[in-house]
Amino acid sequence: MKQSKYLLLLFIAAAFSSWAQTAEEAKGAVTWMTIEEALEKSKTEKRKIFVDVYTDWCGWCKVMDRETFSDPEVAKVLNEKFYAVKLNAEKKKEDVVIHGTTFKFIETSPGKGIHQLAAALLQNQLSYPTVVFLSEDFGMISPMAGFKKPEEFHVSISFVASDAFKRTDINTYVKNEYKSPYANAGSRDSGGR
Repeated sequence: MKQSKYLLLLFIAAAFSSWAQTAEEAKGAVTWMTIEEALEKSKTEKRKIFVDVYTDWCGWCKVMDRETFSDPEVAKVLNEKFYAVKLNAEKKKEDVVIHGTTFKFIETSPGKGIHQLAAALLQNQLSYPTVVFLSEDFGMISPMAGFKKPEEFHVSISFVASDAFKRTDINTYVKNEYKSPYANAGSRDSGGR
C-alpha cells in the first residue's frame, strides 16, 4: 500500500513537471541549456548555437530576459532553429572543451573573474548583453552586442536561422525576404544596422 502511494506521487510529480514545461513553451519561454548540453545535443542533431552571454549585475541583460527572450515569436525561432545557451561570463567556473580547446575560468581577484569561453565568444570585447551566433560545428558566425527589442531581434535571429547571412546583407534580407510575424511591424529598419 505504501509503495503504491509512492508510485502515485511519482506519477503526479512527473505529470506536473511535463505540464509545467509544456506551459512554459506555450507562453513563449526559450528552452535554455548549458554549453555542455548544446555540445552533447549537437553530436546527434546539428543546429546552430545561440549563446546569450550575460552577467548577474547587467541591467540590460535582465531587460532582454524579460522583454525579448520571453516574446513568443523570438522563443519560437530560438527553440526550433538553435540550441539556445545561457552563459554567465563571470560565474561559469567549470572548464569547457570545444574541439580539443579547453576554456577555463580565470580569477582576476578573489572571488571574481571571467570565463575564457565568454571572452573568446565576445572577441575580448566584454560588453553585456551580447548574443553570439555559432555554426552547427561551433564556428563563429557573429556576435551582436546590446539590448534589442523583440521585433528587431526577430529579424536578426531569422536572418541567421535561414542562412540568409551566407548570401546577402541584412538590409536586403529585410527588404526582399523577411516576413514579420508582428502585426504592427509595418516598415521598419533592421535595427539600425
